[in-house]
Order: sequence, then structure tokens, then C-alpha cells
Amino acid sequence: MRSELRVMFTRRRTWAMLAAVALIPILLAIAVALTSEQLAPGEGPPFLDRVTQNGLFTGFTATLLALPLFLPLTVAVVAGDTIAGEASLGTLRYLLIAPVGRLRLLVVKYLGTVVFAIAATFTLMIAGAIIGSILFPVGPVTLLSGDVISLSESIWRMALVAIYTAMSMTGILAIGLFISTLTTVPVGAMAATVVLTGVSQILDNLPQVSWLHEWLFTHYWLDFADLLRQPIELGSFASNGLLQLGYIAVFGALAYSRFTTKDILS
Repeated sequence: MRSELRVMFTRRRTWAMLAAVALIPILLAIAVALTSEQLAPGEGPPFLDRVTQNGLFTGFTATLLALPLFLPLTVAVVAGDTIAGEASLGTLRYLLIAPVGRLRLLVVKYLGTVVFAIAATFTLMIAGAIIGSILFPVGPVTLLSGDVISLSESIWRMALVAIYTAMSMTGILAIGLFISTLTTVPVGAMAATVVLTGVSQILDNLPQVSWLHEWLFTHYWLDFADLLRQPIELGSFASNGLLQLGYIAVFGALAYSRFTTKDILS
């Protein structure tokens, strides 16, 4: 695991993607600060009208903007590269020559992608809090329920939202891991993972297939707003966690089935 994380976080690509993630709240805050037009409550993306009132909402707004496409795209790059990247470079066979079982290798690869997802979501939230505190006033946060919480509790809520968002990415990471075992072309695995994410989000917006919505891995992505109420509503947190665990179990099993029967020399 240490070796996997060392390889991942010494790559320029990893730091470039984290820097790109950090740019989202920075550009958002600068755009809001430069405009003289004040948004009416409810106008624009959720929380956007609150950014000028309290800079801590920059991170929440940036998370909402990044979740539909950019954040899934970022984690899909890492997930699609897990096995296919090693195979395309010719290093997969050397990993398996060592006394390391294929299941152990899969688990370590997957956990490495989860660590990256956690790093990406916390980078997004921390960058938003920093740029928000520089450009806008910061103080006690008024929650969606109307209650006011202290600055220290606000930071705890930000951490919860980041954890919720990282948890939401675990399903797509499992899908990407499975697709990565099907090919030796990392770009193909990345693209297929992103396409499936888009398909899931489109289906989630079609009322004709409402029976399917609760089974889509993207369905609860934006429900972290429940963490910004008093008291905290954990229903969506639990539902999202169970759904993502289901995708991890199914696609993890498919990845294991494919990987253990795969000819690494092909």
C-alpha cells in the first residue's frame, strides 16, 4: 500500500489533477468577487448567493459544480489506469511475479484510488475555504434549516461534506477498476467510466425510469445538503453508503473474476 501511494503521489499527473480541482473554487470565488451584481436568493447554483455572505460556502458551491462532471472525470482517470495502465506499460507481469496474490493487488489498487478521491474532495473543500476567507467575510454559518452554528462546527460540517463526496466516488471507482481489467488501453477504460457516469446522470433525470433512480450510483451525489441542517439528517448519508457498497461488491467481484482468469501476457 505504501508503494502504491508513493507511486501515485509522486506522479506529476496526480498533482496536476489536484491543482485543477483546487482551481474550481478559486475561479468561482474570483468570478463572484469581480461581479458587482448581487444574486437573489435561489438564483444560480445552490449556495452561490451565500458565498458573498460567508466565504465558507465557496467550498460547498464548488463541490456542487464539480460533482456532475469534473470530479468524476478526475477519479475516472485514476480508476481507469489501475490495471490497464500497468498492463500497457508492461509492469503488470512484474508485479505478479512477486509473491503478491491477484486479489491483494486488486484491493491495494482500489484503496489507492479511494485515497486519491479523499485527497481530491478535501483539496476542493480546503481550497474553497481558503479563497473564500480571503475574498469574503467569514463567520458563523447559517444552515439551510435557518440555524446558526459556530465557525469550529462549520469546519466539522465541511469535513463531513468532503467525506460524503469521497464516499460518493467509491462506486464509480469500483466500476473503473472493473473496466480497467478488461483492456490494456488506459484511455479506453477512463473514457468508458466517464460515459457510464454520464449515462447514469441522464437516467437519473428521466421521470420515465423513476423506478431505476434509487439504484443509480449517481442518485445521492448531491444530497450532501442534508448535512447542512440542524439536526444533521443522516438518511441520505446511509442510503448513499449502502448503494456505493453494493456497487463496490458487484463490480469488485466482477473485477476479481476477470483479473484472476486474465492472461497477463496477452
